[in-house]
Amino acid sequence: MNLKRQLLLVSVLTLVLPWAGYQFIRETESALRAGQQQMLAGTARAIADSLAQYREEFPDPAGSDYTVGDQLYGHRLETRPEIDGYFDDWTIERESLQILRGVDGPVSFAVGVFDQAVYLYVEVTDRNVIFAQPGATTPDNGSRYSDRVSLINTSPLYLDEMISFSAEAPGQIVTVVQSEYAIRLDREILAYWQDVPYGYQIEARIPVSKLGTHLGIVVSNTAGELESPVHSVSFAAPTPGPFVTPSPKLIEITANLAQRGTRLFVTDASGWRIAASGDLSAPSSPPGGAGSAWLRIAYDALVESGQEPALAEPDPSGREQQDYIAQALDGSESDSWFRSADSGKAVVAVAEPIKVNNTIIGAIVLQQGTEAILSLTNQGLVRLMNVTIIATLLVAATLLGYATWLSRRIQKLSVAAEEALDADKLRSTLPSASAGDEVGDLSRSFSHVLRQLADYNDYLRSLASKLSHELRTPLAIVTSSLENLDHEPLNEASQGYAARARDGADRLRRILTAMSEASRVEELMEHAEPENFELCAALTTTVAAYRDVYPDRSFRLDTDPDTTMLRGSPELIIQMLDKLVDNAVDFSAKDDTIVISLRSAEGARLLTVSNPGPPLPEQMRSQLFDSMVSVRRGGDDKHLGLGLYVAKLIAEGHRGTIEATNSEGGVTVTVTLPGDTNGE
Repeated sequence: MNLKRQLLLVSVLTLVLPWAGYQFIRETESALRAGQQQMLAGTARAIADSLAQYREEFPDPAGSDYTVGDQLYGHRLETRPEIDGYFDDWTIERESLQILRGVDGPVSFAVGVFDQAVYLYVEVTDRNVIFAQPGATTPDNGSRYSDRVSLINTSPLYLDEMISFSAEAPGQIVTVVQSEYAIRLDREILAYWQDVPYGYQIEARIPVSKLGTHLGIVVSNTAGELESPVHSVSFAAPTPGPFVTPSPKLIEITANLAQRGTRLFVTDASGWRIAASGDLSAPSSPPGGAGSAWLRIAYDALVESGQEPALAEPDPSGREQQDYIAQALDGSESDSWFRSADSGKAVVAVAEPIKVNNTIIGAIVLQQGTEAILSLTNQGLVRLMNVTIIATLLVAATLLGYATWLSRRIQKLSVAAEEALDADKLRSTLPSASAGDEVGDLSRSFSHVLRQLADYNDYLRSLASKLSHELRTPLAIVTSSLENLDHEPLNEASQGYAARARDGADRLRRILTAMSEASRVEELMEHAEPENFELCAALTTTVAAYRDVYPDRSFRLDTDPDTTMLRGSPELIIQMLDKLVDNAVDFSAKDDTIVISLRSAEGARLLTVSNPGPPLPEQMRSQLFDSMVSVRRGGDDKHLGLGLYVAKLIAEGHRGTIEATNSEGGVTVTVTLPGDTNGE
């Protein structure tokens, strides 16, 4: 990973700042909400103590044979419904309809209270509606063999009757009331039968004076046969329980207690809502306002989640069954938290039991919106995120810019060091050498190493000429002494020693000649006058001479007609070719063919010498043309490795390059020379 990316990753650590800020805001929001819950809990306790004085307004469940969930609840209606068999003029939502299971489909019903009357609405799914026989006024003469809805009306100990609604045809119907003592028609009870595609609907109005304290609903689906008149019966309350209705007195009291933006419920001991006042209509403040969806997402991830606010609404059935309300009815003070991620609406709710003489008669539920808290945390979150984003971007941009500047300095230093090593003459001056930081120290260290390397390289370059010059005089003395010794009488052993000394002197002379040759080539390259000459002709003559010099080798010349002219020194080019051919002969076997070719490629001249033989070691390919380097095997000490070095000097002196590659079954040396003939 490069330096720029490393510093960019380091800049990510600045995100610790917003994280710490988020934690602070979250704790602040939780603390404010806890304070609001405590305030509501105190208010709820005071209201609970006040409502405990109105014990008579709370229903007192009697008996244990009925099921609380099957009790009938009378919803408070805002206006008087018209008795026409339709639900659309009731001032409650359709979600308030309770559902029973029927044979052909569900049975839905609702009970409402307005003024001094109780209203009943029933929807029955029935694929085969059976009407009562004409003139049937009692069950004995036909009404019991029809589909019907009955209202069980009881008061413990003294009242037990059934109010039945059946019809001879759709429209207004007459109600039959059956008691233990008589069966009668009651025309004060208004009812209407409405046919619908899936079955029928019944709507009725019953004066409160005709009803007892306990009510239940029975829906009878009749088969229409005298032997088996009833196909199925659906009960809303098999054993009628107390009929629960909102208390006008408690509604009046709670209306004076509910503050703006606060909603208040009062339930009985079974959870039935007997009073409700106030609303949560205070305007909400979505996080960040319009056009900041990303901020709302961050806010949702920050604030503690809660239940959906819809769950805090009054239960359509009339019975509050939330867990926190159930805990209050069990005698424990409790609270809950509702929040919507979509609308930003949040509600805090507390529930407090209402006790009389340690007996729980109901519960008070107090709910309040948290717009003030959300507004405070929203504003803090907006400021925090804006400052954090700006700070993070500035830090990241600064670190990125610094990393870019620093990496460029290091890259320039790296490139300059590589170029200094590649050059013929090492350069010891590198970028950032005057800087006072670590990069400057590194540049100065590199410069010092390069200066030492340049001095050593210069020493190696001049070593051959120095040795050649210094050794010639001693070698001449040794040679003349050996020549004089030949004229002296010597025994057989001394003659052997003298012969070996002459061989050593000859070998030393050849070494000095090779070392001097490299120095002379360098001098010739500096003073040679380039000229245009026929390279093909020169090669033809030279290759013919090689055939005479190396009779045990075969030579083949391949030339391109477009490569006839070359500008340079013909003597030096032929000398370079001599070195390459001599090297090819040394690494080939008897009767092998050495191929010399001349081609044109992109305006340049490619002169190649190919020979069969062992391949070059990979580790030596880049050092093959250096001075004093040889890859000959077998301990041959006649070669100092100056031949290919001289060839390199001549190629580079003609602004060309030289390289050696392993070819199929041998080695190919390629010399690339400029193809221009104008001397430029």
